Amino acid sequence: MFLVDSHCHLDSLDYQTLHTSVDDVVEKARARDVKFMLAVATTLPGYRAMADLIGPRPEVAFSCGVHPLNIEEGYDFEELRILAADSRVVAMGETGLDYFYQKEDFQLKLQQDSFRHHIRVGRELNKPVIVHTRDARQDTLDILREEQAGECGGVLHCFTEDKNTAKVLLDLGFYISFSGIVTFRNAEQLREAARYVPMDRLLIETDSPYLTPVPHRGKENQPSYVRDVAEYLAVVKGVSLDTLAVATTENFSRLFHIDSARLA
Repeated sequence: MFLVDSHCHLDSLDYQTLHTSVDDVVEKARARDVKFMLAVATTLPGYRAMADLIGPRPEVAFSCGVHPLNIEEGYDFEELRILAADSRVVAMGETGLDYFYQKEDFQLKLQQDSFRHHIRVGRELNKPVIVHTRDARQDTLDILREEQAGECGGVLHCFTEDKNTAKVLLDLGFYISFSGIVTFRNAEQLREAARYVPMDRLLIETDSPYLTPVPHRGKENQPSYVRDVAEYLAVVKGVSLDTLAVATTENFSRLFHIDSARLA
């Protein structure tokens, strides 16, 4: 079996008390059949530090981008393009919109401009966008349409929206990724959306160190726990774990243009 954690923050894990090294995290994941992971950046300095921490590894790919809550200090758009052009980078982001914490007009405008720029660079480099959205459903969908994000493709990561939003994203050619939230007791609307999303558009993730799935609630999340997301989602979808593993791994390979030989 081959499982992929399509979204984790390897640079943010607890290397003081929980893990001795990135090697330790990778081995814990491999012990549970999680054999590849996408390490996601949230700032440009953070991307450089993350790449230095992890180094070249056959089982880890990188994204490069600036999270919508990290753009107020500004960043160099050209630097983003240069860093994202690196062959180790397979995606832009995470990018998107988050109106939960920021509500001022100038803050929303900064987020929207940054989101548009990530999509434009993604189209230029033919690298998909990893999209974060919170309390910004309509603006997120509008910008994806206006910027023709379907040309580079992408994924709505850590999906927490409803079935109707899933339909729009699927119509745009996007993939949808489910995290540990799908295992939460009060997440029935999310499970309904998961039942709706076809197997060929489905991804799984941890978003570690955040959003730890049942039965590990209260602990820091880590890539090995994507196995728990997969097991739960397989039940929701009414398929075997092997079937879900094959589908989500193939989807990951296709979306991020990663040679399937690396995922075998």
